[in-house]
Amino acid sequence: MAYIPRLKAKYRADVVPALQKKFNYKSTMQVPRLMKICLNQGVGDAVSDKKLIESAITEVTTVSGQKAVPTKSKKDISNFKLRVDVPIGVRVTLRNVLMYEFLDRLVAVTLPRIRDFKGINPKGFDGRGNYTLGITEQIIFPEIDIDKVNKITGMDITFVTSAKTDAEAMELFKEFGLPFRVN
Repeated sequence: MAYIPRLKAKYRADVVPALQKKFNYKSTMQVPRLMKICLNQGVGDAVSDKKLIESAITEVTTVSGQKAVPTKSKKDISNFKLRVDVPIGVRVTLRNVLMYEFLDRLVAVTLPRIRDFKGINPKGFDGRGNYTLGITEQIIFPEIDIDKVNKITGMDITFVTSAKTDAEAMELFKEFGLPFRVN
């Protein structure tokens, strides 16, 4: 029998019926689902120090479980000493099993490790059912060894859903267990 992540099984068993009842969907195919999770880490100081990109690739690969790729600059910007095709960031896109595994670790282990955590900001929606979460320190992930970190940088985590509205996506994320802050 093939391995099914815990949150994927929860989605099929609990989340789909709950959202179908709440939003009066006629079919289970109308229920919004998580399509992909994109992790993006900008490393602006990599213009002067090439080793920062390599360490960022290692860190994001360790956190996500999938090989990260460097992102390169598209323009010359003289004020920032930036040239075309210089690596200035790292990104990775997670789908299927790795996506659900990452979301499970994020909700259960990583978010509770944030200092003075009161919940994630509910204003990170884009109007089309996608949510972006900004993290200020990458050391909140238990997979990263703090002693080996050269520079503390943040990252953006974008959750792409098939939801049409932010309200549907908010309910989907609440069912998955993301702790939203109550204002």
